[in-house]
Amino acid sequence: MRGADSIAFILLLVAIPTLVLLHLYLAPYTKVEESFHIQAIHDILSYGIPTQNVADTLRAEYDHFTFPGAVPRTFVGALVLSVFSRPFIWLNDTIDRQLLARAILGLFNALSLLSFAFGLRRAFGKTPAIWYLLYQASQFHVLYYASRTLSNMFAFGLSTLAMRYLLQEHSQPANAKVYTNRCRLSLCLLTIAGIIFRSELALFLATHTIFLFLTGRIGVRHEIIPAGLVGLLIGLGSTVLVDSFFWQEYPLWPELSAFIFNVVHGQASAWGTHPWHFYFTNAIPRLLLNPLVYLVGLPFALLQPSTRSAAAYLLIPSLAFIAIYSIQPHKEWRFILYTIPPLTAASALGASYIWTHRSKSLCYRVLSLGMVLSTLASFFCSTFILLPASSANYPGAHALQALHNHAHNTKPIISVHLGNLACQTGVTRFLEMPTPSENPIPTAQTNIATWKYDKTENETLKSTSSFWTQFDYLLIEPGEEETKVRSISGPGHWEDVDVINGFAGLKIIRPDDEAVGAVEEQVLRRFIGDESARLWREGRDFVRRAITRGWWVELRMEPKIKILGRISA
Repeated sequence: MRGADSIAFILLLVAIPTLVLLHLYLAPYTKVEESFHIQAIHDILSYGIPTQNVADTLRAEYDHFTFPGAVPRTFVGALVLSVFSRPFIWLNDTIDRQLLARAILGLFNALSLLSFAFGLRRAFGKTPAIWYLLYQASQFHVLYYASRTLSNMFAFGLSTLAMRYLLQEHSQPANAKVYTNRCRLSLCLLTIAGIIFRSELALFLATHTIFLFLTGRIGVRHEIIPAGLVGLLIGLGSTVLVDSFFWQEYPLWPELSAFIFNVVHGQASAWGTHPWHFYFTNAIPRLLLNPLVYLVGLPFALLQPSTRSAAAYLLIPSLAFIAIYSIQPHKEWRFILYTIPPLTAASALGASYIWTHRSKSLCYRVLSLGMVLSTLASFFCSTFILLPASSANYPGAHALQALHNHAHNTKPIISVHLGNLACQTGVTRFLEMPTPSENPIPTAQTNIATWKYDKTENETLKSTSSFWTQFDYLLIEPGEEETKVRSISGPGHWEDVDVINGFAGLKIIRPDDEAVGAVEEQVLRRFIGDESARLWREGRDFVRRAITRGWWVELRMEPKIKILGRISA
């Protein structure tokens, strides 16, 4: 039995990074909230770091001066990923650089989750670690977003490593020097992550520091002050040095600017508000995904004397952070993502207790079966429903690639306007064809087209016909925006080239309706091959006939981006 547990543990260790890379492979594009960091990585890799005429070079070549955003963001994460990407680019200059940088980030976050699992194994045993990995592998958001260039995901790996160092091994007393050193390292990592990437981690740091102090695990002089000073020096020194250079503003601490703008001035509420209980009633269930994680695992972990103390140490600081942070009106699930590893671990303690006592009573056997089935159902939902739905949510990237395939090298210079939705749903500078600075001047001998991209947002300029007539192609939303452009440009100016569909929710298939399943089959065909799509259709049709009596649920698609081409005179 111990050998089987070891094999299961090893397989699950491999599964976490594999699933992260799978999610990246099937959804390689980015959304607007990731755009700053991904554009910064592009600019560093493409143009390098200037050493002469720094201000003029940065303003001429780097994207953040043209599209600065509401507040400055840090370049530290982009710089680190660029440094680690560079050796692979030296080996293969044609490598997909966006995919490469995101893979490095995803693997770092995956390794932090594995480190946390090893910490659980050393602290509580192999069975809780296995259940933790099972739950983590069946959750969607952590795996899907692990490789996404959000500030939260740069901070996530550091915060997860910090949580791992707070796990106390069986053989260690609370005041052991080895453990207090690890607590000091944990608080230092949280300080660095909060200073550089996400200011809400200051509150996460505070709840853990207070809890550790009140439970006698750390002291002010030997742990709290040294951790704070070292974290402050490393974090503040890194961000001020790097970001003052890239933004050409001295001195600059981007996360402080973001905190003042969003929290002190209350500008975050402009992006929407939620009731105080949103994190508890919506975000946490969505992030944990498996309802038995919080309906069964957590209660059992807190009720059983053998797991109560460990579960409380995992839960109290994280739940206190969520409760206090709920005061902030603007809420997003990614603001509390750092609490998911400890919450999942606490539930794994309860699941482990139930599993090891399954031979004791019928109740435990039923609960064990329920946990296994619910974990399988969550994994199926995450991998075969949520992942295909999310991969179909980047029509801007698909539209730009379709346009490149349609029009590249059809004329020496090709100009295209990228509409707002296209820029929000996948278009990055990584996807652009070589710009004039990277391209030779087109000649009859080279026959290489030069692409020019426009992202103008000024509505005054866009209300004139002269603005639109300068472009060969447009990537715009069908409907109101398309109608407006056609009316401004005049009749007969544009022709339809292609229409790109995007995810538009779930569709209920009735017994008399024919299932399409285009999105699911497209994902399977891309990753496994045509045979997998055929097997999917056969399996779906069997389930409809034998189990659901014709009912089914599939992903619904609708036109999102229209490609218009200028009609030549």
